Amino acid sequence: MPMARSKKEESVEWIGNVFDNHEVVVVVHNLGLTVSEISALRNDMREAGGGMKVVKNRLVKIAVKGKSGEKISDLFTGPTVLCYSEDPITAPKILADFAKQNDRLVLLGGVMGDTPLDEKGVVALSKMPSREEVLSQIVGCLMAPGANIAGAITAPGANLASITKTLAEREDA
Repeated sequence: MPMARSKKEESVEWIGNVFDNHEVVVVVHNLGLTVSEISALRNDMREAGGGMKVVKNRLVKIAVKGKSGEKISDLFTGPTVLCYSEDPITAPKILADFAKQNDRLVLLGGVMGDTPLDEKGVVALSKMPSREEVLSQIVGCLMAPGANIAGAITAPGANLASITKTLAEREDA
């Protein structure tokens, strides 16, 4: 059934907003996934703060004219799904993990900011640590000097207590 013109305009606007408002957009082919598999993948994306939608290729090509997505407009052929997330790692990580388990989902590529990505680029991005992991590493690096100083300050007291205990045990023996 053909799509009404107003629906097409809404879709073009929505697709344009996806490319404007998200750090990363990944394009995949759905080559016969079941409804339950698509639903599970969609739920995983939603829980992680991303999303996905089956799109009409012609409308995507219209929506990305003059935007960063225009660099990957050649990927929009066949049964295309647009996946996106604000965090540049979330969508690639979920999609790469799903594609490892299911060969009917094919990673085609994507765009991160103004940088076009091929399949290898998406997979490489999926192997990077997430924003939360990077933040926890930074906090650990910032906290380490304080912990080292605290350990250095308390070490002489602990050593003195240990020596005193050893001497007390010798006297009792």
